[in-house]
Amino acid sequence: MAKRDYYDILGVSKSATESEIKKAYRVLAKKYHPDANPGDKEAEVKFKEASEAYAVLSDPKKKSAYDTYGHSAFEAGSAAGDATGFGGFDFGSMDFSDIFSDLFGFGGGGFSNFGGFGSYGASRSNMPVKGASIRVRVKITFDESINGTTKTIELNNYKEVCSSCNGTGAKNGSSKITCPKCNGRGQVVTQQRTPFGIMQSVNTCPDCGGTGQIIKEKCPTCSGTGYISTKKTISINIPKGIDNGQSIKLAGYGEPGKNGGPRGDLICEVTVVEHPILKRQGVNIYSTISISYPDAVLGCKTVVKTVDGQVELSIAPGTASDTKIRLKGKGVPLLKNPNMRGDHYVTVIINVPTKLNSAQKQALKAYADTL
Repeated sequence: MAKRDYYDILGVSKSATESEIKKAYRVLAKKYHPDANPGDKEAEVKFKEASEAYAVLSDPKKKSAYDTYGHSAFEAGSAAGDATGFGGFDFGSMDFSDIFSDLFGFGGGGFSNFGGFGSYGASRSNMPVKGASIRVRVKITFDESINGTTKTIELNNYKEVCSSCNGTGAKNGSSKITCPKCNGRGQVVTQQRTPFGIMQSVNTCPDCGGTGQIIKEKCPTCSGTGYISTKKTISINIPKGIDNGQSIKLAGYGEPGKNGGPRGDLICEVTVVEHPILKRQGVNIYSTISISYPDAVLGCKTVVKTVDGQVELSIAPGTASDTKIRLKGKGVPLLKNPNMRGDHYVTVIINVPTKLNSAQKQALKAYADTL
């Protein structure tokens, strides 16, 4: 089933302000919150749908990506997802309770529990969680963005699995024990009086971090973290046609996951250094050349710089200033299909002389007399 438009879900226009978006979400969140609609699967779906829409439209970068590309901005492997850097964004693993509690000021990581209703998503805290992404920047030249290249980066604090404890964090010969604070449940329950009545919150246990176990004797090598910080060198293949600000995702090179979850991703944002002559717009390239007035009148041949090297360009007799000449296939390779390319447009500027000697003036007058 196709996803609904986020603006339609919240009932706001594309020009809605941040406060209008927040206000619209508050209304829907209170109306469809699972604790206020126990056992109502439809309300649960609408709550998640509204929370997903708010998570995107309340974030300026995600909102801009959505306004430009729609839902494809968050699809893994899509051109739009690659362009925005949000490709593969996992809405399914989002903790919508954090959005709700932050918006209403309840605090805590679990869903609120109105009037003693059963807590929604109470077992989420000890589920496998994918690690956070690491973001880096790579600078490349204009020519490298056209032809593609390989760059090497060094991560100074990359977390490798500790070889002494194999990632358990426990000293050799020892083991983890059941957390006494949560009795192995990974969560603790707190109550708070709010304008909505008594609110019961289910929060991740602060002592065990939701795992239900704590380390009695920590590994001396990693101090119980299960990981050691090291330097890691990574090669990044920059594809042909990548543009300034676009990102490349390397799966599995981010922060370690929690509770057995996979590692996050390495997001590499590309910065392209401006070219002194060539300018890019989409998949096309633009440049200008200056020719003399006689050359414009009589026609000539000149040489222009392109990403493929020097190309001879024929100027037709009578060419006017600001004429654009198209060099087909001399533009930027398409990311999806590098064998296809945009075009290069050369704008001709006529250099009109401002100072003439007497002989030149006399010759120009003689020409004018013939007209």
